[in-house]
Amino acid sequence: MKKVLVTGATGAIGIKISHMLASQGFQLFLHYHSNEAAAIKLQNELIKKYNSSVSILSADLSQSEGPQHLLSNIQEPIDIFVYNCGASHYGLLTDFTEQSIRETVQLHLLSAISLSKSLIPSMIQKKSGKIIMISSVWGEVGAACETVYSAAKGGLNAFVKALSKELAPSQIQVNGISPGVISTPMLNQFSEEEKRELAEDIPAGRFGEPDEVAHAVEFLISAKSDYISGHILSINGSWYT
Repeated sequence: MKKVLVTGATGAIGIKISHMLASQGFQLFLHYHSNEAAAIKLQNELIKKYNSSVSILSADLSQSEGPQHLLSNIQEPIDIFVYNCGASHYGLLTDFTEQSIRETVQLHLLSAISLSKSLIPSMIQKKSGKIIMISSVWGEVGAACETVYSAAKGGLNAFVKALSKELAPSQIQVNGISPGVISTPMLNQFSEEEKRELAEDIPAGRFGEPDEVAHAVEFLISAKSDYISGHILSINGSWYT
């Protein structure tokens, strides 16, 4: 049974990814930060619905010690790694504290690098593995008032492309997914009028759904994508193309 690590599993996208993976019979290691109740609820749902093997693991990946704390609770080699963290701070760069800058970069870039570094040796040994990084449209085009987040996600995209070249000889695929506006609680910071105007600005005329991100993960972890690596798959309704 292949083993999968998913970070940010209790978020809207993480939940859909976790259900998709459980339905396919993977052994799951699901990370969460502080919402233990949501993690336990998800674990129970997956066990009841799919008879899955599910472990839940807490770690603060916005801190430098977070990756090692997470890995200390995993004793088995991971076959598939899905890095999915969605926290974002909205505001002018001049309003950011040095601490919030460091935490944003740690969460969206440095922890992804640290975890990958620790997980890939066993993949290389087996000459098999899949790494999926959930990025953002802002990592491709940048966004005012989300400068640090955009920079970190842009770095994550470059990391995907670079790491894919290192791992291709070992038959390990590394890809990214770049969602546009997805219907998650992250949109709660906007008013209904702002959300309506935003949807009208998207050529597809609507926001994406968490399920649609999970479908992309499903493809990229499958054998159907074995010759695809170093790619950033945009899911944005032709918003930025």
